[in-house]
Amino acid sequence: MSDILRELLRVSEKAANIARACRQQEALFQLLIEEKKEGEKNKKFAVDFKTLADVLVQEVIKQNMENKFPGLEKTILGEESNEFTNELGEKITLRLCPTEKETVELLSKVLNGNTLASEALARVVHQDVAFTDPTLDSLEITIPHDILGIWVDPIDSTYQYIKGSADVKPNQGIFPSGLQCVTILIGVYDIQTGVPLMGVINQPFVSQDLNTLRWKGHCYWGLSYRGTNIYSRPPLISKSNGSEPQGQLTGNTRSEAESSHQFSAVISTSEKETMKAALSRVCGDRIFRAAGAGYKSLCVVQGLVDVYIFSEDTTFKWDSCAAHAILRAMGGGMVDLKECLARNPETGLDLPQLVYHVENVGTSGVDRWANKGGLIAYRSSKQLETFLSLLIQNLPPADTHR
Repeated sequence: MSDILRELLRVSEKAANIARACRQQEALFQLLIEEKKEGEKNKKFAVDFKTLADVLVQEVIKQNMENKFPGLEKTILGEESNEFTNELGEKITLRLCPTEKETVELLSKVLNGNTLASEALARVVHQDVAFTDPTLDSLEITIPHDILGIWVDPIDSTYQYIKGSADVKPNQGIFPSGLQCVTILIGVYDIQTGVPLMGVINQPFVSQDLNTLRWKGHCYWGLSYRGTNIYSRPPLISKSNGSEPQGQLTGNTRSEAESSHQFSAVISTSEKETMKAALSRVCGDRIFRAAGAGYKSLCVVQGLVDVYIFSEDTTFKWDSCAAHAILRAMGGGMVDLKECLARNPETGLDLPQLVYHVENVGTSGVDRWANKGGLIAYRSSKQLETFLSLLIQNLPPADTHR
């Protein structure tokens, strides 16, 4: 079983290389620049290059998994369609071809004959990538392939990716915006129960070499299956600059003197005012704003905050599955916020964990896979119960029974 997780880590690193290449190679960077010029986009770029980068990453993941584990690709779902229409009106299905030359030809059709960009992309797509983790190498576990489904978010926080800010300063190790908020998310779940089993979060842009301007990333993973819980040991994020690994995370990284408030939370900039007001009473000044659902979940995985909370219905299964699996392996999870607020903890009922195999009834398009009740990501169930109790006390009654 560790073979599947090992391959997912490898393809996530290949995907991260594609994401980095699109920012670092001149021929590709020029296409990203075009994305930024809203209203005056060069007409020769009929294809939304952001979408092309997304789809290419998604297809690399699918194709590599198909090559290694035939049949598994049928259960890989993602946000992006792999069909394009170019300037000539040709419908082109983007697939990773057997050879680099064939991939160049196909990409050239999608990019309306831009050979330089097509060659640069094909080169990185066909580049072999190695990934090793001693913790994973010691793992021996068997999970039937036919129960696995996979959710992929090829480039989460695409706005930050296109904007490309490299000089954003972190607040207590948490980046409110910038390239550090970009993540590649791969979550594996049980298609019978919807329970997340394995997760990979690849953060392509962690630190930049100021001489070469090249970026280095970091990969986080976790596996939770039938009593086996194992996860990567993330580097401790420096509270001063948020970029340099300082060692291993052990227990609670927060000092007691930091705050009189018990909890810390990361939220979206678009969070509702009633929720922000309630959180300020529970967390005081320990509320952090950040871009990207994947990155905010990663902040919980890293131990930078206790919870990531979001009350709206605009995150999706591909946003949450990877982090949910990692948090399960760590003893935490990701729950439906609306159901938590309506739940009576005295009944002894389990926390309403998000599941990943069932569509939302009466919806269409991407809304079929929305986390309709909002979410809370957390590392400790006991801590979450206390947090929910305080939150409910500070929310208006209408918000606790939405």
